[in-house]
Amino acid sequence: MKLLFDFFPVILFFIAYKAFPTLPTEAAGQLNQLTGLGLDPATQSHAILFATLIAIVASFLQVSLYRMRHGRFERMHLVSLGILTLVGGATLMLRDPIYFMWKPTLLNWLFAIILLGSAFWGEKNLIERMMGGSIEAPKLVWLRLNLAWVGFFIFSGVANIYVAYNFSESTWVNFKLFGLMGLTLGFVILQAFYLARHMPDEPPEKNTEEI
Repeated sequence: MKLLFDFFPVILFFIAYKAFPTLPTEAAGQLNQLTGLGLDPATQSHAILFATLIAIVASFLQVSLYRMRHGRFERMHLVSLGILTLVGGATLMLRDPIYFMWKPTLLNWLFAIILLGSAFWGEKNLIERMMGGSIEAPKLVWLRLNLAWVGFFIFSGVANIYVAYNFSESTWVNFKLFGLMGLTLGFVILQAFYLARHMPDEPPEKNTEEI
């Protein structure tokens, strides 16, 4: 469920992009009065502008809901909101989707830098700090896992921008949801198998029954 919540703005972006051509004219008119974007459901190139606006609103909502439920902010959500507002705002002002298309790459590469830096700060890297409280594993395993996440985020960023520049806008929108989410789910599953293989075995229970 947390993964779905983390992808909440992405999911709404996808829905908004696909639904934009069916947006009622009255609704589009009211939206244009509020935003001044001049969106026309009959113009396909406006779909990504509408979806970008929805994604920014969804990200603000995501941060607010998390704050209301947990009494604190999730750093990942705040970083994502900051980058989304920056590149999404540029896309809306300049009416060029390429700025928004860079968002997943910038976010993934930023996470890679943070994870790599955490290997040199303190006794525990970031992955061990996040998961070490509930899972026991050797130090070398946490180091390898941290580096694996660094590699995954670098690869995801490269894959995103490759699709953005070499395929159609519609293909990139599909990849943004299904491709990146699929890659993340697959990597999380591989991580679980890796941890299971390297976690120390629990000692057998002692027989306390009296003979």
